[in-house]
Amino acid sequence: MKKLISGVLMALAIGMLYSCVNPVNDKKVTIAYVNWAEGVAMTHLSKILLEKEGYKVDLKNADVAPVFAAVAGGDADVFLDTWMPVTHKEYIDKFGAKLEMLGTNFKSARIGFVVPDYVKINSIEELNVNMAMFDGKIVGIDAGAGIMNKAEIAVKDYGLKLELQSASEAAMLAVLKKSVDAKQPVVITGWSPHYIFSTYKLKFLNDPKGIFGAVESIQTVANKDFVTTNPQVTAFFRNFQLDDAELGSLMAAMESSNDEKAAVEKWLAEHAELEMQMRSFLKSEDK
Repeated sequence: MKKLISGVLMALAIGMLYSCVNPVNDKKVTIAYVNWAEGVAMTHLSKILLEKEGYKVDLKNADVAPVFAAVAGGDADVFLDTWMPVTHKEYIDKFGAKLEMLGTNFKSARIGFVVPDYVKINSIEELNVNMAMFDGKIVGIDAGAGIMNKAEIAVKDYGLKLELQSASEAAMLAVLKKSVDAKQPVVITGWSPHYIFSTYKLKFLNDPKGIFGAVESIQTVANKDFVTTNPQVTAFFRNFQLDDAELGSLMAAMESSNDEKAAVEKWLAEHAELEMQMRSFLKSEDK
């Protein structure tokens, strides 16, 4: 009896030790995302790669402020569309204690006021004297987005008389398409990477005051507790990175299809080496 009790205690001790060095991994991941083209593309690509390795992936879609709150609070695990060091700095300042930056998934990102290349102005400082050309408005996206916060500062600091209008990204893109099709001037809050730069000939307006910052990078952030308990998925996201051609072609593929999964699958078939590399970070020794 004494030997039996000793054996049970030993097994419990080994189990406790194992659980300490092998964090629980229930193969469930919740990715939060905002309806921005690059984030939608990277989120669905991650989802499919994780599912191919047996993970159950849930997606949560919301505006950017609730997305950061969800990841910080543990209602979501990962967000792949954090623009730094300018656009989303306020959210990192607010929630950073509960978040871990996993790394850069895209370099050379940029935000600012964007016009078609046939528009004969090149600087934000030229907007006021040409405001009639734009019907006195700048077409933006959802209020609260980092680019809209910077746009509001630009309107104030440049003394712009144009009205900054907020709308969904889809509504802004519809206005852009309608204007370009009619060869009419339009100014929007734009960002790159985005498929619009491969679809239309566009240009950023010069920003002499540097309100929109210089080149940014897009970062992946995760809940700190999730990072501790999910080392393999964390390794996957730490190594998740696309270059300009890869992300541009992925966004274009998704934009031209009504089936996100089919679009990503087709894109992966054309990027087999990248798929193999990314899935290698999710391979466990016991599979």
